[in-house]
Amino acid sequence: MISPRFAVFRFAFLPATGLLLLASCAAPRAITTSGKVTPLHEFRAGYNQGYNIATAPLAKAGTALKDAAQAAASSSSAGDSVRYDSSIKNLQAAALAYLLDPVQANADFFVRYGALPRLDVGYKYAFGSHVFDAQYQLLGPTGTPENPGRGAATGTTYASVGLQFATQRAKLPGFGFLDNINSVLNFSASRNDLIIPLTVSHSFGAEEEAGAFSYGLVYAHSWVRYGFAPGNIYNDNGELLPALPNQRRNYSSFGGFVNLKLGYRYVYFVPALSIFYQNYGDYALLNGQSTSLSGLTVVPSLGVQFRLPAQW
Repeated sequence: MISPRFAVFRFAFLPATGLLLLASCAAPRAITTSGKVTPLHEFRAGYNQGYNIATAPLAKAGTALKDAAQAAASSSSAGDSVRYDSSIKNLQAAALAYLLDPVQANADFFVRYGALPRLDVGYKYAFGSHVFDAQYQLLGPTGTPENPGRGAATGTTYASVGLQFATQRAKLPGFGFLDNINSVLNFSASRNDLIIPLTVSHSFGAEEEAGAFSYGLVYAHSWVRYGFAPGNIYNDNGELLPALPNQRRNYSSFGGFVNLKLGYRYVYFVPALSIFYQNYGDYALLNGQSTSLSGLTVVPSLGVQFRLPAQW
């Protein structure tokens, strides 16, 4: 006989597997938690599907750039030399923009556990990005819908602060002009992200029995490492350009978010919206050149969460 807990996991994860395969690797930045942490010894699990909409790569992805990427890739694959010019510089800037903040679908599976009365810990897998996090509850009771804490009722305010760390080896998605860019520039990169959300929420029912409305502020800091190793790009003097050795950069992001948790006791749907601003800074390119990037990022998402009580 299949246990109720196993049935919940199967319902949660199997239908979402196909959607996950459509997503590219990027650290998830949708904030879907409320101010109330997972109660002691309970589990929460779920799936989120969202989209990362960033202005920096959109600004770099014009028709002229796509045509230049295709032309350079065709020349390179045919064994012809590629001359370094403004279009090659723009291809590098586009590659960096997609590393720093890609325009793409994203998805993640997650599980959380109530380790202490006011502290839970969690793990997310986002198709190549691994996220480890913890959340500490600053305000509000710590009971459950079956056993509410003192003062728990509709409208009760909760608050928490979280800490998320994500790590991944980054690469350009293998489609369209981005694949052409990678074939010309031989781009490689990795990144780590630290995210600190401060969340306030208001309960629907005692201890979020019917969900919650949440909002807050987010600070994030990212560390990136990247390099270009083209083998067929020449300068105006006919000299083969040397590879750009691994470069290290870091930058901060600031944002806010809202989310809505709707359901009853064991199953909840969570639409969320996060908005970030970041000045990515200056980045070295081939041939002694550089580029600077900045922009806004909007992250809408829709998720499903499952609560797994300590006692069924």
